[in-house]
Amino acid sequence: MSPIPITIITGFLGSGKTTLILNLIPQLPQTYRLALLKNEYGDVAIDSQLAASAAISGVQELLNGCICCNLVGQLGDALETLRKDVSPNRIVIETSGNAFPATLAIEVNRLGKESGNYLLDGVIVVIDVENWKGYDDTSYTAKMQQKYTDLIVFNKWERVDERRYDDCVDRVGDLELQIAHVKSDKGRVDQSLLLGLDSALAKDGDAVHGGYSKDHESHDHHSDHEREVEVLSVNLVSEGDSLQSVNLDSLELFLLSAPKDDVYRIKAIVSASHSLASSSGAVEAAPSPEGTIAKYILNWAFGRWTFSPLTSTSTSSVPQKHDTILRMTVVLAKGEAEKWKRRIEAGGIIEQEDEKGFLLVDRVV
Repeated sequence: MSPIPITIITGFLGSGKTTLILNLIPQLPQTYRLALLKNEYGDVAIDSQLAASAAISGVQELLNGCICCNLVGQLGDALETLRKDVSPNRIVIETSGNAFPATLAIEVNRLGKESGNYLLDGVIVVIDVENWKGYDDTSYTAKMQQKYTDLIVFNKWERVDERRYDDCVDRVGDLELQIAHVKSDKGRVDQSLLLGLDSALAKDGDAVHGGYSKDHESHDHHSDHEREVEVLSVNLVSEGDSLQSVNLDSLELFLLSAPKDDVYRIKAIVSASHSLASSSGAVEAAPSPEGTIAKYILNWAFGRWTFSPLTSTSTSSVPQKHDTILRMTVVLAKGEAEKWKRRIEAGGIIEQEDEKGFLLVDRVV
Protein backbone atom coordinates (compact mmCIF):
# COMPACT_ATOMS: atom_id res chain seq x y z
CA MET A 1 0.00 0.00 0.00
CA SER A 2 1.31 3.45 -0.88
CA PRO A 3 2.47 5.65 2.02
CA ILE A 4 0.14 8.38 3.25
CA PRO A 5 1.30 11.83 2.12
CA ILE A 6 1.75 14.34 4.95
CA THR A 7 1.53 18.10 4.56
CA ILE A 8 2.87 20.28 7.39
CA ILE A 9 1.33 23.74 7.84
CA THR A 10 3.04 26.07 10.27
CA GLY A 11 3.11 29.79 11.03
CA PHE A 12 2.83 32.26 13.88
CA LEU A 13 -0.25 32.43 16.10
CA GLY A 14 -3.20 33.94 14.26
CA SER A 15 -1.56 33.82 10.84
CA GLY A 16 -4.50 31.91 9.31
CA LYS A 17 -3.38 28.27 9.28
CA THR A 18 -6.79 26.81 10.20
CA THR A 19 -8.53 29.09 7.70
CA LEU A 20 -6.19 27.84 4.97
CA ILE A 21 -7.14 24.24 5.81
CA LEU A 22 -10.87 24.96 5.95
CA ASN A 23 -10.69 26.64 2.53
CA LEU A 24 -8.84 23.61 1.17
CA ILE A 25 -11.58 21.10 2.04
CA PRO A 26 -14.23 22.23 -0.51
CA GLN A 27 -11.65 21.85 -3.29
CA LEU A 28 -11.18 18.12 -2.66
CA PRO A 29 -13.29 15.26 -4.09
CA GLN A 30 -16.22 14.35 -1.82
CA THR A 31 -14.82 10.88 -1.18
CA TYR A 32 -11.36 12.19 -0.27
CA ARG A 33 -10.40 11.42 3.34
CA LEU A 34 -8.39 14.24 4.86
CA ALA A 35 -7.18 13.81 8.46
CA LEU A 36 -5.88 16.58 10.70
CA LEU A 37 -3.23 16.35 13.41
CA LYS A 38 -3.32 19.59 15.35
CA ASN A 39 -0.88 20.87 17.94
CA GLU A 40 -2.20 23.52 20.32
CA TYR A 41 -1.15 25.17 23.54
CA GLY A 42 -3.57 24.87 26.42
CA ASP A 43 -6.16 22.15 26.88
CA VAL A 44 -9.14 23.65 25.01
CA ALA A 45 -9.02 22.61 21.37
CA ILE A 46 -11.35 25.21 19.89
CA ASP A 47 -9.86 25.11 16.40
CA SER A 48 -9.92 21.31 16.36
CA GLN A 49 -13.63 21.34 17.15
CA LEU A 50 -14.10 23.76 14.25
CA ALA A 51 -12.12 21.53 11.92
CA ALA A 52 -13.99 18.40 13.02
CA SER A 53 -17.25 19.99 11.94
CA ALA A 54 -15.96 20.75 8.45
CA ALA A 55 -15.94 17.34 6.76
CA ILE A 56 -12.46 16.35 7.95
CA SER A 57 -12.40 12.58 8.34
CA GLY A 58 -10.46 12.49 11.61
CA VAL A 59 -8.74 14.80 14.08
CA GLN A 60 -5.97 14.07 16.57
CA GLU A 61 -4.76 16.67 19.08
CA LEU A 62 -1.40 17.15 20.78
CA LEU A 63 -2.02 19.67 23.56
CA ASN A 64 0.01 21.58 26.16
CA GLY A 65 3.31 21.62 24.33
CA CYS A 66 5.15 22.05 21.07
CA ILE A 67 5.08 19.26 18.52
CA CYS A 68 8.65 19.95 17.42
CA CYS A 69 10.22 19.51 20.86
CA ASN A 70 8.58 18.14 24.02
CA LEU A 71 5.70 16.47 22.17
CA VAL A 72 7.69 15.11 19.23
CA GLY A 73 7.75 11.64 20.81
CA GLN A 74 3.95 11.48 20.60
CA LEU A 75 3.86 12.17 16.88
CA GLY A 76 4.23 8.55 15.80
CA ASP A 77 1.37 7.35 18.03
CA ALA A 78 -0.93 10.14 16.80
CA LEU A 79 -0.19 9.40 13.14
CA GLU A 80 -0.70 5.68 13.70
CA THR A 81 -4.09 6.31 15.33
CA LEU A 82 -5.21 8.33 12.32
CA ARG A 83 -3.87 5.71 9.91
CA LYS A 84 -5.74 2.85 11.60
CA ASP A 85 -8.97 4.65 12.51
CA VAL A 86 -9.47 6.82 9.43
CA SER A 87 -7.40 5.28 6.61
CA PRO A 88 -6.85 8.81 5.28
CA ASN A 89 -5.76 9.72 1.79
CA ARG A 90 -3.69 12.51 3.36
CA ILE A 91 -2.75 13.85 6.79
CA VAL A 92 -2.32 17.57 7.45
CA ILE A 93 -0.25 18.50 10.50
CA GLU A 94 -1.05 21.98 11.80
CA THR A 95 1.56 23.11 14.30
CA SER A 96 1.43 25.55 17.17
CA GLY A 97 2.45 29.11 16.41
CA ASN A 98 6.12 28.81 17.35
CA ALA A 99 7.03 25.34 16.07
CA PHE A 100 10.17 24.84 13.96
CA PRO A 101 9.29 23.07 10.70
CA ALA A 102 12.74 21.49 10.29
CA THR A 103 12.53 19.36 13.46
CA LEU A 104 9.06 18.15 12.56
CA ALA A 105 9.99 17.41 8.94
CA ILE A 106 12.97 15.35 10.08
CA GLU A 107 10.76 13.34 12.45
CA VAL A 108 8.12 12.69 9.77
CA ASN A 109 10.87 11.52 7.41
CA ARG A 110 12.24 9.21 10.11
CA LEU A 111 8.83 7.71 10.86
CA GLY A 112 8.17 7.27 7.16
CA LYS A 113 11.47 5.52 6.57
CA GLU A 114 11.01 3.19 9.56
CA SER A 115 7.38 2.23 8.94
CA GLY A 116 6.88 2.79 5.22
CA ASN A 117 3.47 4.25 6.10
CA TYR A 118 4.13 7.99 5.64
CA LEU A 119 5.69 10.35 3.11
CA LEU A 120 6.43 14.04 3.66
CA ASP A 121 4.74 15.90 0.81
CA GLY A 122 5.57 19.48 1.74
CA VAL A 123 6.06 22.13 4.41
CA ILE A 124 3.98 25.31 4.16
CA VAL A 125 4.52 28.45 6.24
CA VAL A 126 1.68 30.97 6.60
CA ILE A 127 2.66 34.60 7.21
CA ASP A 128 0.28 37.31 8.43
CA VAL A 129 1.37 40.27 6.31
CA GLU A 130 -0.59 42.72 8.43
CA ASN A 131 1.22 41.90 11.67
CA TRP A 132 4.47 40.09 10.82
CA LYS A 133 7.61 42.04 11.72
CA GLY A 134 10.17 39.83 10.00
CA TYR A 135 12.55 37.16 11.23
CA ASP A 136 14.05 37.84 14.65
CA ASP A 137 16.98 35.65 13.63
CA THR A 138 18.66 35.59 10.23
CA SER A 139 21.49 33.36 11.40
CA TYR A 140 22.66 30.05 10.00
CA THR A 141 20.12 28.25 12.24
CA ALA A 142 17.23 30.28 10.85
CA LYS A 143 18.37 29.58 7.31
CA MET A 144 18.54 25.86 8.04
CA GLN A 145 14.96 25.99 9.33
CA GLN A 146 13.76 27.74 6.19
CA LYS A 147 15.44 25.14 3.96
CA TYR A 148 12.69 22.81 5.14
CA THR A 149 10.03 25.23 3.93
CA ASP A 150 8.65 24.51 0.46
CA LEU A 151 6.08 27.29 0.18
CA ILE A 152 5.33 30.55 1.98
CA VAL A 153 1.71 31.74 1.90
CA PHE A 154 1.30 35.47 2.43
CA ASN A 155 -2.05 35.91 4.20
CA LYS A 156 -4.09 39.02 5.12
CA TRP A 157 -2.18 41.08 2.57
CA GLU A 158 -5.48 42.64 1.45
CA ARG A 159 -5.55 44.66 4.67
CA VAL A 160 -2.33 46.58 3.98
CA ASP A 161 -0.94 48.76 1.22
CA GLU A 162 1.38 47.45 -1.48
CA ARG A 163 4.47 48.91 0.20
CA ARG A 164 3.78 46.93 3.38
CA TYR A 165 3.47 43.75 1.34
CA ASP A 166 6.70 44.48 -0.53
CA ASP A 167 8.47 45.03 2.81
CA CYS A 168 7.22 41.63 3.95
CA VAL A 169 8.59 39.95 0.83
CA ASP A 170 11.90 41.75 1.37
CA ARG A 171 12.12 40.42 4.94
CA VAL A 172 11.73 36.90 3.59
CA GLY A 173 14.58 37.74 1.25
CA ASP A 174 16.78 38.58 4.25
CA LEU A 175 17.50 34.85 4.58
CA GLU A 176 19.01 34.84 1.08
CA LEU A 177 17.23 31.60 0.16
CA GLN A 178 15.03 30.84 -2.82
CA ILE A 179 11.64 29.96 -1.31
CA ALA A 180 8.49 29.86 -3.42
CA HIS A 181 5.72 32.15 -2.21
CA VAL A 182 2.13 32.93 -3.12
CA LYS A 183 -0.61 35.30 -1.95
CA SER A 184 -3.77 33.80 -0.52
CA ASP A 185 -7.19 35.03 -1.56
CA LYS A 186 -8.66 35.80 1.87
CA GLY A 187 -7.16 32.62 3.27
CA ARG A 188 -7.65 30.48 0.17
CA VAL A 189 -4.89 28.95 -1.97
CA ASP A 190 -5.61 26.52 -4.77
CA GLN A 191 -5.10 22.88 -3.75
CA SER A 192 -2.91 22.23 -6.79
CA LEU A 193 -0.23 24.38 -5.17
CA LEU A 194 -0.72 23.21 -1.58
CA LEU A 195 -0.93 19.47 -2.23
CA GLY A 196 0.92 16.98 -4.32
CA LEU A 197 -0.88 14.30 -6.31
CA ASP A 198 -1.81 11.02 -4.61
CA SER A 199 -3.84 7.96 -5.58
CA ALA A 200 -7.16 9.33 -4.38
CA LEU A 201 -6.77 12.59 -6.26
CA ALA A 202 -5.49 10.74 -9.33
CA LYS A 203 -8.71 8.71 -9.55
CA ASP A 204 -10.53 11.96 -10.31
CA GLY A 205 -9.91 12.43 -14.03
CA ASP A 206 -9.53 16.18 -13.71
CA ALA A 207 -7.56 16.18 -10.47
CA VAL A 208 -4.18 16.03 -12.17
CA HIS A 209 -5.01 19.35 -13.77
CA GLY A 210 -5.04 20.95 -10.35
CA GLY A 211 -8.05 22.64 -8.88
CA TYR A 212 -8.31 25.05 -11.78
CA SER A 213 -11.81 23.96 -12.71
CA LYS A 214 -15.31 25.27 -12.10
CA ASP A 215 -14.53 25.51 -8.40
CA HIS A 216 -11.66 27.85 -9.16
CA GLU A 217 -13.66 29.88 -11.64
CA SER A 218 -16.39 30.45 -9.09
CA HIS A 219 -13.97 32.67 -7.14
CA ASP A 220 -12.78 36.07 -8.27
CA HIS A 221 -9.19 35.10 -8.99
CA HIS A 222 -8.75 36.89 -12.28
CA SER A 223 -7.25 40.19 -11.23
CA ASP A 224 -3.70 40.33 -12.56
CA HIS A 225 -2.31 41.77 -9.33
CA GLU A 226 -3.64 38.78 -7.36
CA ARG A 227 -2.42 36.01 -9.63
CA GLU A 228 0.87 34.71 -8.30
CA VAL A 229 1.14 31.43 -10.23
CA GLU A 230 0.74 30.24 -13.81
CA VAL A 231 -0.24 26.71 -14.83
CA LEU A 232 0.52 24.53 -17.85
CA SER A 233 -1.42 21.42 -18.86
CA VAL A 234 0.72 18.86 -20.72
CA ASN A 235 -0.69 15.81 -22.53
CA LEU A 236 1.25 13.18 -24.47
CA VAL A 237 -0.89 10.87 -26.66
CA SER A 238 0.71 7.61 -27.82
CA GLU A 239 1.11 6.75 -31.47
CA GLY A 240 1.54 3.24 -32.81
CA ASP A 241 -0.27 -0.08 -32.72
CA SER A 242 1.07 -1.24 -29.34
CA LEU A 243 1.12 0.12 -25.81
CA GLN A 244 3.73 2.83 -25.40
CA SER A 245 5.79 4.17 -22.49
CA VAL A 246 6.92 7.66 -21.58
CA ASN A 247 10.68 8.15 -21.91
CA LEU A 248 11.69 8.16 -18.23
CA ASP A 249 15.29 9.19 -18.90
CA SER A 250 14.13 12.47 -20.44
CA LEU A 251 11.54 12.94 -17.73
CA GLU A 252 14.11 12.46 -14.97
CA LEU A 253 16.41 15.07 -16.52
CA PHE A 254 13.49 17.49 -16.46
CA LEU A 255 12.81 16.76 -12.78
CA LEU A 256 16.47 17.20 -11.88
CA SER A 257 16.92 20.45 -13.78
CA ALA A 258 13.66 22.29 -12.97
CA PRO A 259 14.64 25.32 -10.84
CA LYS A 260 12.65 25.69 -7.62
CA ASP A 261 12.26 29.43 -8.02
CA ASP A 262 10.59 28.94 -11.45
CA VAL A 263 8.69 25.68 -11.01
CA TYR A 264 6.61 25.08 -7.87
CA ARG A 265 4.79 21.82 -8.58
CA ILE A 266 4.80 19.06 -11.19
CA LYS A 267 2.04 16.44 -10.99
CA ALA A 268 1.38 13.74 -13.54
CA ILE A 269 -0.12 10.37 -14.32
CA VAL A 270 2.52 8.54 -16.36
CA SER A 271 2.38 5.31 -18.36
CA ALA A 272 5.76 3.61 -18.07
CA SER A 273 7.44 0.25 -18.62
CA HIS A 274 9.26 0.43 -15.27
CA SER A 275 9.43 2.48 -12.11
CA LEU A 276 11.54 5.61 -11.65
CA ALA A 277 13.62 6.27 -8.56
CA SER A 278 12.35 9.05 -6.31
CA SER A 279 14.60 11.98 -5.42
CA SER A 280 15.61 10.10 -2.26
CA GLY A 281 16.81 7.15 -4.36
CA ALA A 282 13.99 4.83 -3.30
CA VAL A 283 12.33 2.76 -6.02
CA GLU A 284 8.79 1.48 -5.45
CA ALA A 285 7.99 -1.97 -6.77
CA ALA A 286 6.27 -2.01 -10.15
CA PRO A 287 2.64 -3.17 -10.04
CA SER A 288 3.27 -5.66 -12.86
CA PRO A 289 6.24 -7.59 -14.30
CA GLU A 290 9.21 -5.57 -15.56
CA GLY A 291 8.60 -4.38 -19.11
CA THR A 292 4.82 -4.36 -18.72
CA ILE A 293 3.43 -0.86 -19.10
CA ALA A 294 1.51 0.43 -16.08
CA LYS A 295 0.41 3.81 -14.77
CA TYR A 296 2.30 5.73 -12.11
CA ILE A 297 1.78 8.92 -10.12
CA LEU A 298 4.52 11.53 -10.32
CA ASN A 299 4.55 14.13 -7.55
CA TRP A 300 7.31 16.77 -7.74
CA ALA A 301 7.42 19.61 -5.24
CA PHE A 302 10.21 22.15 -4.95
CA GLY A 303 13.01 19.81 -6.04
CA ARG A 304 11.79 16.59 -4.36
CA TRP A 305 9.67 13.95 -6.05
CA THR A 306 8.08 10.53 -5.71
CA PHE A 307 7.05 8.08 -8.43
CA SER A 308 4.43 5.62 -7.19
CA PRO A 309 2.24 2.98 -8.86
CA LEU A 310 -1.34 4.08 -9.40
CA THR A 311 -3.23 1.81 -7.03
CA SER A 312 -6.67 2.44 -8.48
CA THR A 313 -8.64 -0.73 -9.20
CA SER A 314 -10.51 0.95 -12.01
CA THR A 315 -9.76 0.29 -15.67
CA SER A 316 -8.23 3.78 -15.87
CA SER A 317 -5.11 2.36 -14.21
CA VAL A 318 -4.47 0.16 -17.27
CA PRO A 319 -2.99 1.96 -20.32
CA GLN A 320 -4.72 1.45 -23.68
CA LYS A 321 -3.55 1.81 -27.28
CA HIS A 322 -3.63 5.41 -28.49
CA ASP A 323 -4.06 6.43 -24.86
CA THR A 324 -2.90 9.67 -23.27
CA ILE A 325 0.26 8.21 -21.75
CA LEU A 326 1.10 11.34 -19.76
CA ARG A 327 -1.20 13.91 -18.20
CA MET A 328 0.77 16.57 -16.37
CA THR A 329 0.16 19.83 -14.56
CA VAL A 330 3.07 22.24 -14.09
CA VAL A 331 2.55 25.06 -11.57
CA LEU A 332 4.98 27.92 -12.21
CA ALA A 333 5.96 31.27 -10.81
CA LYS A 334 4.35 34.33 -12.32
CA GLY A 335 5.79 35.14 -15.74
CA GLU A 336 7.29 31.68 -16.37
CA ALA A 337 4.52 29.87 -18.27
CA GLU A 338 5.31 30.97 -21.81
CA LYS A 339 9.03 30.25 -21.42
CA TRP A 340 8.42 26.72 -20.13
CA LYS A 341 5.69 26.10 -22.70
CA ARG A 342 8.23 26.77 -25.46
CA ARG A 343 10.85 24.57 -23.79
CA ILE A 344 8.51 21.60 -23.48
CA GLU A 345 7.18 22.00 -27.02
CA ALA A 346 10.76 22.10 -28.36
CA GLY A 347 11.09 18.41 -27.43
CA GLY A 348 13.48 16.32 -25.40
CA ILE A 349 11.61 16.79 -22.13
CA ILE A 350 8.27 15.00 -22.47
CA GLU A 351 8.37 12.29 -25.11
CA GLN A 352 7.43 8.73 -25.96
CA GLU A 353 10.17 6.08 -25.66
CA ASP A 354 10.40 5.77 -29.45
CA GLU A 355 10.36 9.58 -29.75
CA LYS A 356 6.94 9.55 -31.41
CA GLY A 357 3.67 10.62 -29.84
CA PHE A 358 1.51 13.73 -30.04
CA LEU A 359 2.38 16.42 -27.49
CA LEU A 360 -0.10 19.13 -26.49
CA VAL A 361 0.88 21.95 -24.11
CA ASP A 362 -1.73 24.48 -23.02
CA ARG A 363 -1.61 27.34 -20.57
CA VAL A 364 -4.70 27.03 -18.35
CA VAL A 365 -3.95 29.85 -15.87
